[in-house]
Order: sequence, then C-alpha cells, then structure tokens
Amino acid sequence: MQTIRWSDEATTDLLEIIDYIEQRNAAAAQSLHAAIVQSAENLPLMPYLFRLGRVAGTREHVVHPNYIVVYQVGDDVIDILRVLHSRQQYP
Repeated sequence: MQTIRWSDEATTDLLEIIDYIEQRNAAAAQSLHAAIVQSAENLPLMPYLFRLGRVAGTREHVVHPNYIVVYQVGDDVIDILRVLHSRQQYP
C-alpha cells in the first residue's frame, strides 16, 4: 500500500487554514483538520477515485465544499501537494 507524504507547501496551507478558522470557531477548525487529515490518510485505498487536477499529473479531492486537497499518485507514495480554499487562484 502507498504511503502519504505531505509537501512543505501542503503542511503550511493546512496550518494557515486551521489557524484562520480557529480564531473564529475552534470546534469547526478541529473538525475540518480531522476531515482533511482523514481524507488524505484514506487516499491509498482508492487513489484514482477523485477528479483529475488542473495541473497535469495531479488529482483533486474536494474534502469540504470550500477545501481541496491536491495530490499526485506515485508507485509507492501519494504526495499531498497543496490544501487550497476553493476560491484560491490555482495554479
């Protein structure tokens, strides 16, 4: 089974999102953090289930209506590349 590897950018994205939400609603921030991490951990079960990404070679998992996990599937590793708000300009 593939392992999950978080890029520095994805880790920073997640921390910034959670910090922002936590200032307004700590319970919502905790719930969103758990949902994003859980969805990333489950990617090895069905890595090709989610839509093709806007960047060639990537896929995008809409974890919540406002948040997208961008990832790349390799032979042994799934790289989490970014965690984005759906309104963010990307790429």
